[in-house]
Amino acid sequence: MNLPPLRAPFRRRQPSAPRRRRSPGSVLLRWLGGALAAVVLIVLALRWLPLPTTAFMLQSPVRPVHYDWVPAQRISRHLKRAVVASEDQKFFEHHGFDFEAIEKAAKHNRKSKRRRGASTISQQTAKNLFLWSGGGYFRKGLEVGFTVLIETLWSKNRILEVYLNVAEFGPGIYGVEAAARQVFGKSAAQLSAAEAARLVAVLPSPRRWSARNPGTYVRKRSAWILRQMGHAPTDQSNTPWPPPAPAPDADPEPDIEDDTGDDPADDTGNDPEKSTGPAPSPPSGGDNSSDNMSYPGQGVT
Repeated sequence: MNLPPLRAPFRRRQPSAPRRRRSPGSVLLRWLGGALAAVVLIVLALRWLPLPTTAFMLQSPVRPVHYDWVPAQRISRHLKRAVVASEDQKFFEHHGFDFEAIEKAAKHNRKSKRRRGASTISQQTAKNLFLWSGGGYFRKGLEVGFTVLIETLWSKNRILEVYLNVAEFGPGIYGVEAAARQVFGKSAAQLSAAEAARLVAVLPSPRRWSARNPGTYVRKRSAWILRQMGHAPTDQSNTPWPPPAPAPDADPEPDIEDDTGDDPADDTGNDPEKSTGPAPSPPSGGDNSSDNMSYPGQGVT
């Protein structure tokens, strides 16, 4: 006798528990955490990789831009010394921010209409790589964050190498290699001290001042940089640079513009306002000093 197959008793499916929906706050935190991790990985990778471009190059009003990456070994030691002497003499001592310079700039800006900046080489590198020009608390906040990252993840030598490769030296001209070839017709490795000082002299306002045809201000600033480097201020033709206006007790650096939107004096013979404070002391040597770099009084060649 064939019996019908037995069927399992019918069981009613229990309704599944409702899936918990993530709150907008938790989603935002997860997104921010992922973005921060991605930024840290990118900055870490750039410790070794050459940079194909930067935020400032992408925003350049001049097309095409002139840019050639070169390693530190192919950059004249005079350029390394000139940019530290000009832009950030405590570069090898601070950790990204020169608080003494910030305090002095704040006092100066309260008394003078001509703005003075206090950005270090590390801050300028962060801005050139990832941000945009101009003021504002939001951009400054991002600049602080990126500066902390590169100071933490990169060596001082790497920061200096990147800065020299990405700084703007003229309209659409980025990095010392492109600048050296555009201005002097030679590579960055072949520049003399006087040529290096003239290139670096335009960094505060490279779209307004010219290293190829320097005016009075650029020539005076070049002479000041050369003195900070420990060189006599002469150009390649052995013609002395015009000396700067005498100061009572020191050799002051000419004022430069900040990125707040205030225009500097044109380089047409009208001397910009001079600081009356003492000239900054040269950076001390040590384990973090860049290769082949020396400063007055260090006894290093």
